[in-house]
Amino acid sequence: MNPTSYYNKFPTIVVPGQPGAWSGEDAWHELSRAGSKPIVVDTYPGADVEGLQAFIEEVLPDHRVVNVEEAGARDISEIDALIAANLTDDRVFGVMSHHTLPDFYHQEKLEEIAREVAVAGPRTVLLGWGAALVPLADRVLVLADMARWELQQRQRAGAPNWRCDNGNDDNLRKYKRSFFVEWRVADRHKRQLMPDVDYVLDTNRSVREAKLITGDAFHRGMEAAAAAPFRVVPFFDPGVWGGQWMRKVFGLDSDQDNFAWCFDCVPEENSVLLDVGGEIVELPALDVVFAQPVALLGAKTFARFGAEFPIRFDMLDTMGGGNLSLQVHPLTDYIQDRFGMTYTQDESYYLMDCSENAVVYLGLKTGTEPAAMIAALQEASDGGTPFPAERYVNAFPARKHDHFSIPAGTVHCSGADSMVLEISATPYIFTFKMWDWDRLGLDGLPRPVHVDHASRNIQWDRNTDWAEKELLHQVEPVGSGPGWSEERTGLHELEFIEVRRHWFTDVVRHDTNGTVNVLNLVEGEEAVVESPEGKFAPFVVHYAETFIVPASVGAYTIRPWGRGPTQRLATVKAYVRGTATGLPAAIVGA
Repeated sequence: MNPTSYYNKFPTIVVPGQPGAWSGEDAWHELSRAGSKPIVVDTYPGADVEGLQAFIEEVLPDHRVVNVEEAGARDISEIDALIAANLTDDRVFGVMSHHTLPDFYHQEKLEEIAREVAVAGPRTVLLGWGAALVPLADRVLVLADMARWELQQRQRAGAPNWRCDNGNDDNLRKYKRSFFVEWRVADRHKRQLMPDVDYVLDTNRSVREAKLITGDAFHRGMEAAAAAPFRVVPFFDPGVWGGQWMRKVFGLDSDQDNFAWCFDCVPEENSVLLDVGGEIVELPALDVVFAQPVALLGAKTFARFGAEFPIRFDMLDTMGGGNLSLQVHPLTDYIQDRFGMTYTQDESYYLMDCSENAVVYLGLKTGTEPAAMIAALQEASDGGTPFPAERYVNAFPARKHDHFSIPAGTVHCSGADSMVLEISATPYIFTFKMWDWDRLGLDGLPRPVHVDHASRNIQWDRNTDWAEKELLHQVEPVGSGPGWSEERTGLHELEFIEVRRHWFTDVVRHDTNGTVNVLNLVEGEEAVVESPEGKFAPFVVHYAETFIVPASVGAYTIRPWGRGPTQRLATVKAYVRGTATGLPAAIVGA
């Protein structure tokens, strides 16, 4: 393992031509300069509304602050009844909500607030998730935004869901309410507000440190992200099977027992850091998807998925740790019917590193009897005889740079002593665990097992022969030239993602061909991404960093840089098949 890390844990996106940001008291003094207009601060669910209200009242004592949630929202019992079918009784899985935020409010109360503002005058601040629903003739609109990873940290520390008294509840159930309901409703609402925002407030910090930028700076930041290669802010999380590779290679917190996950390109949960005149502002990476969907994704990818980033890169570290849970992901028809998702959790494992004895569990052993396997799984989940995984599931040897496709419905898990780069479709919580090796979660509770769901999705014909033929050793040469070669490594034809690997010691030409590319430097210390036309500044990437090249970029090159020129480097690149709008897919860099 590399003993020194150059991995950048806080990548930034420079926003050109902007003076900076306001923070603390200065932010609210800037907003108060509007004078003749009420200030509307529409928050994301999970923001510290009470803390914001107290701070605004302290800084702007001549302003009346109205908590719109308290004044206009429906009682939580009404909301619970409204969304009960979405929450279900399951600890993990719900059904995707199609509610809109007005469903959670009394329209007549919102109208009453508007009448009160008209009487009280402009020195009024309306605050809360839904503040912009108040029908005002004019206003200064502030979007108080927050990344989902920050929300999760707050929930783990005891914060409740929106307007709920569930701070001490099971974190999985709090996350379920957020994922299936609150975030869906919040994002629909936010997308409506984004074109008209006058200011954006970064609430990932404490209320006294929140940073404010203009709406123009926000939109210029979104444009800058969608016009050049960029990285989202990675986050790292421990787990019961977590390992030590990322701690050493990335230089992570030595106080943690392990790190299991790195979300290095999951825009639904990651954030981006905007450098606005030297001030760093953190916003959800999803804002780029919502604000610049065609420039980022490309016309055909947007047409197929809407404003959703369809490719996920994350890392799973079991080096010095344990096996992942034995699992299967739902088929497309099942995830649509049961959970309301539009596409499913197809995956793949790319081996960044591993020990000599590493294995990947993949597919069923030829001759497996479904009834016998399900009975053994059920007995194990009921506390009986441990499940004999090796009796039913193939364990294939894994080597560095192997790439295993895992179409939905295929039983699988990564074994211990592996560092896996998952190159997968974006859905990421729809894992039906079948066997978790008799472990408890970090919270001391049994990790959820869903044998019933799994049994309805396992493809029993994906046996040893099928796995060896369809999922192993699928590398195909595509092309080569002076100092480079290109290979296709996956994914399986049942999956929509194409993956190309380039080995290089010199310049490699690439082209987005009108569709978003996601890459990782899987070998070598350092490389630089450049525009042949000078459309963006040179972008340096380090070993194991994932980066996004927006569809709008078009032609770009990658070559060794810094500590890389004496090495043979490699990137893996993923894109959505069938979405190219430019040159044919068979050319180099497609």
